[in-house]
Amino acid sequence: MRRIAIVGSGAVGCYYGARLSAAGYDVRFLVRSGYSVLNEKGLTVKSPDGDLELPSVQAFLSAEDIGPVDLVILAWKTTSNGACRDVISPLLHEGTVILTLQNGLGTTEYLAQLFGAERIYGGLCFVCINRLAPEQINHIAQGLVTIGEYNDAEPARLAQLVSLFSDAEISCRAVEDLQKAQWIKLIWNVAFNGLCITEGGVTTAELLASNEGESLVRKIMAEVIDGATALGMSIPVSTIDEQVVSTKEMGSYRPSSLIDYLEGREVELQAIWVEPLRRAERAGARLPAWVQLLADLRTRLAERG
Repeated sequence: MRRIAIVGSGAVGCYYGARLSAAGYDVRFLVRSGYSVLNEKGLTVKSPDGDLELPSVQAFLSAEDIGPVDLVILAWKTTSNGACRDVISPLLHEGTVILTLQNGLGTTEYLAQLFGAERIYGGLCFVCINRLAPEQINHIAQGLVTIGEYNDAEPARLAQLVSLFSDAEISCRAVEDLQKAQWIKLIWNVAFNGLCITEGGVTTAELLASNEGESLVRKIMAEVIDGATALGMSIPVSTIDEQVVSTKEMGSYRPSSLIDYLEGREVELQAIWVEPLRRAERAGARLPAWVQLLADLRTRLAERG
């Protein structure tokens, strides 16, 4: 897996792509905005794990110009997934692996339908990161990537993927149960990405500054765990304490959905809130606070227009 295409060169794609490029991998960035800036200035990463200066990167405007690669890392928002067939198809050869680093549920199943389950892997990023400019990435904290197989994917390739990220000095580990790992990530995303919008466009620190705010966060998190339980997964309640503590350590962080909301972009409503809630309710869970959060999000988005 030497030749890698980054599909979605935003904060996540540029950060991990820069790390892989610095480690010597042939990384090609598919760019929708900031193409000329990336070509001219390269990429700069400010990070507590070590700054990176890449004077030049391989930026492309089309997948056809990139051509077939060994690994496709899908890092754009799930709201763009309707373009997956057209964009990813030119990047594939017989053995190409597709790794999605997206939030929420539904993408791995969708990619498997399009390209075959045997080449699909799901990855989860636990990272605080913002893109300050097309060429400037600000990594604030954390950075762990967990990767799991989807259905009939080959276990040996999972080990290769973990090794690839580790080679780039990215904390990475394999998970046996991808679905459970996705729900553990949802505990944070449903609560913080949602409440930071519905509570008035606040940061995580502002949300947790009051007892009322923290109580609401914990209530939503507990319901996400209840949803996972209804689907047959066992997630310890202590996960709530762990995630709240780690979030307080982030400082005044703006979750990605809040940034999308404030900047007028489409929010990943379907993948993060709607689809997981639908699956949980279909399994018999009753989740009133989550239902109310989704209703409040829809109201906020409708008001924004």
